[in-house]
Amino acid sequence: MLPFLQMSFRDLMRNKRRSFFSSLALGLGMGILLLMAAFVEGEMRGALDSSLRFESGHLQIRAESYNENKTSLAWKDLVENPTELASQIAALPSVQAVTPRLFASGIVTSGNESRGVRIIGIDPTSPANEMYRQALLQGEYLQAQDREGILLGLALAEKLNLGVGDTFLLLANTANGQVTEQPFIVRGIFSTGISGYDKSTVFLPLAKAQALTGTENHATTLFILLHDKEQAEAVKAALVTGARYKVQTWQEMNELLTQTEQMSKSFMVIFYLIVLGITATVISNTLVMSVFERTREIGILAAIGMKSGRILSIFLTEAFLLGIGGILLGYLIGGGMVWYYSTYGFYIGNMGMSGILIQDTIYTHLTLEDALSLSLTALIVTLLAGIYPALLASRLEPVEALRGGK
Repeated sequence: MLPFLQMSFRDLMRNKRRSFFSSLALGLGMGILLLMAAFVEGEMRGALDSSLRFESGHLQIRAESYNENKTSLAWKDLVENPTELASQIAALPSVQAVTPRLFASGIVTSGNESRGVRIIGIDPTSPANEMYRQALLQGEYLQAQDREGILLGLALAEKLNLGVGDTFLLLANTANGQVTEQPFIVRGIFSTGISGYDKSTVFLPLAKAQALTGTENHATTLFILLHDKEQAEAVKAALVTGARYKVQTWQEMNELLTQTEQMSKSFMVIFYLIVLGITATVISNTLVMSVFERTREIGILAAIGMKSGRILSIFLTEAFLLGIGGILLGYLIGGGMVWYYSTYGFYIGNMGMSGILIQDTIYTHLTLEDALSLSLTALIVTLLAGIYPALLASRLEPVEALRGGK
């Protein structure tokens, strides 16, 4: 094998510029694909992390009859005595934190501006809601007994031209199907980094949200965080909630995100093959030109007894070396871009999908699996591209090759 490598490397070095640019073409394609793979992985990881932190948690307990698309506040669709149930679940060793939350639909009105919002009643003292305290940009966090304060997302506050200390009206649906209206004071403004979420969500202390909507001592869900999210199924099996309640794991609640990730990866595989196929044609053309330039040399090798299989191996080895060079250049180019965007991020703005919390800024994340699979695919495609020129060289007749090289 070593003589083949030495001979192939020497042949490639006859035209260093052409060999370099052939590998560079593959390297550019490889680098772009590494960046795209890292972008998709970073986007999906960020969306899942956001969902686990702000939306689904690792587990949720809801009434069996609750339909999240309708945001029902009827008592039969809510969890009764949520604080008592939460304290029982918190005693499980796998549970990190558990807290009740109440969801309601409402409308924020300020001056001539109004906007539909999702009202979330939270327990400000619960560790499960600490991420909202961390997201606070201005003002102060909610107090459990606050009856006038509310938290607004930055995007919503800017839309309604509201600041800390300003007063506005909040209309909310109630448990009896009516609509209630009450003024609130902006205690604080938060930013989760998800414009769509910040623009449509307001937070109230749980006790105030229950009083406002007429759902005293009831909650929409129990939001549960675990020490290890992989224990979700085991903890679900351990929870005894009765026939009235259902337990959902983070996998079940993020099914749309999982399906989207699988679909995007399927499309990316097709795109990988297209890009690598295009760039590999450059290597194929390089080797074809090399065959024509070395026709006499190939004829001499065949005339002194070198078999066609060995000639085939020489040109496939050249394709292999060009592929390795392209992969290394791809790591250099793509690795630099991935590092940059993993550090500074790629701002996409409010381009989230319905049902998926996508951050405004995507931070790339390249996995070892993606890097290795791309490298292997690039090498295979390159070798396939080298088959034609290798066959062309191996099938040259010695006499005609010698005559053609004059």
